Amino acid sequence: MAEFVDEYLTISKPSEGLFKDRGSKFLAFAYPVSSEEEIKKIQEKLRSDYHDARHHCYAYMLGLEKEIYRINDDGEPSSTAGKPILGQIRSFDLTNILIVVIRYFGGTKLGVGGLINAYKTASEEALKNAKIIKKTLHDIYELKFEYPAMNDIMRILKEENIEQVDQKFDLSCSVSISLRKADTEKVLSKFDRIENLKIEFLETR
Repeated sequence: MAEFVDEYLTISKPSEGLFKDRGSKFLAFAYPVSSEEEIKKIQEKLRSDYHDARHHCYAYMLGLEKEIYRINDDGEPSSTAGKPILGQIRSFDLTNILIVVIRYFGGTKLGVGGLINAYKTASEEALKNAKIIKKTLHDIYELKFEYPAMNDIMRILKEENIEQVDQKFDLSCSVSISLRKADTEKVLSKFDRIENLKIEFLETR
């Protein structure tokens, strides 16, 4: 059986790149992102900040399997902008990333080859200026239990070196934990013998 992969490469924080050709300026902005809602907000802000630019072309890739991706040429000839931007995301083997390249037209047409080169190079510059990091996917679970089970649960958390994200101790107790996705099943099985323990999946991040 193939080993489950729960690691991916992305960028640590937003970065920028610039390419100029025959008066046209191509400003590239790369962002680490985790959802399409987040992407939409970033795009809206860029459209308002650079409202006088002629083209806002972009590509993004989301998910561990890199199965969610989209390209947009925003009025440039088909496949001359979004595709070369996505090509750079793929060539750096990244996911959970958005690159927007904003073009200010300089009066001279660059032709299909010139455009592809410009969008590719601007994106590449943004990625060269970025810090690429390896991230691991974690599942967040909430454990709900009564006080008598506390010692057993805390012992397992300690033995397995599990990170606690949150805890509440009132009349009953709850602890939220972060588990590396590849280890989730193995760790959760350790809690099987604890009575009246409720385990609820919260999110993956």
